[in-house]
Amino acid sequence: MPEGIKADAELKSMNTLGFSARAGFLASPDSEQSLRSVLEFACQYNLAVLPIGGGSNLIVDCDPPVLLIRMANNHIRYSECEDDKVLLTVGAGVCWHDLVMDSVARGYFGLENLALIPGMAGAAPIQNIGAYGVELSDRLVCVRGLFIDSGAAFELSQQECNFAYRDSIFKKQLAGKVVITELELKLSKSRADVVLAYGDLAARMTDAEITPANIADEICKIRSSKLPAPYNPGNAGSFFKNPVVDRITAEQLREHFPDIPVYPVKGREASEMKLAAGWLIEQCGLKGFRAGSVGVYDKQALVLVHYGQGSAEELLTLADYIRSRVLEKFSVTLEIEPPKLSDLIRTISP
Repeated sequence: MPEGIKADAELKSMNTLGFSARAGFLASPDSEQSLRSVLEFACQYNLAVLPIGGGSNLIVDCDPPVLLIRMANNHIRYSECEDDKVLLTVGAGVCWHDLVMDSVARGYFGLENLALIPGMAGAAPIQNIGAYGVELSDRLVCVRGLFIDSGAAFELSQQECNFAYRDSIFKKQLAGKVVITELELKLSKSRADVVLAYGDLAARMTDAEITPANIADEICKIRSSKLPAPYNPGNAGSFFKNPVVDRITAEQLREHFPDIPVYPVKGREASEMKLAAGWLIEQCGLKGFRAGSVGVYDKQALVLVHYGQGSAEELLTLADYIRSRVLEKFSVTLEIEPPKLSDLIRTISP
């Protein structure tokens, strides 16, 4: 067995919800070469392979009888270009928030709105992470990695990743087929692309100098006031996607609920609107609701939490109850954001 592969690996510390599980094998390659060795081992022993990140957007609901791969390459390289542009190359194993804080400390604009999002850089393109008016797709140049079946390298441009709201080619056509090893991002030394229009961010920045570090600091304060830290209590951040509805439905909801928050959908402003899932849940009286070992976070109804000694089954039962209440009151269906590990396993085969 190649160095860096563990058998019967405990996963409790590798998912922020804190559910206990054991994987058949777990590998943490720190380079493309070591990743190829891992893939050759999997092929030799006919093992199904599933890449994972930091476990901050995952519901661990089974003991996966597969080889899990969690990249551990942590290189960060900056290259300043003309017109105040900066190219950033980052390994998939880098902590995303650490990357953001490193870039803003250097005075580079681009990632500041995405501060304090948990997880690893390699997982960021999968669901096109976003916050406060910025999505990863706005900053991405390309994604690099290896195909699991052949070990062949690939590079996909931003356009080829088929990004959408919390979606990408890596959740569809390439699900379970590739391991992401590296991202290339575009940053700037100027504030031309600064986004302050989301929520009350602009008001908070009124008396502050507009720098990447100051914006990131304010984002961290906002997120910390609303969201729990990973593991304390156990959570996966936003548990439901903000539902997207057509404009007619949005206007009808506004007639019945004048205070309902409604936002435009990037690229589809004329036809669709986005609702605030947390607001919908809170209006059902479920903010702070608890059911045994799981519950709804008392500061943000969009977050479901695990207080310990519970199971994924309990959490999913609570999620179904919340979805039924929202559907009954608003005729809107909520979609769970973090995938179940068992569903991911079904997408792969040895």
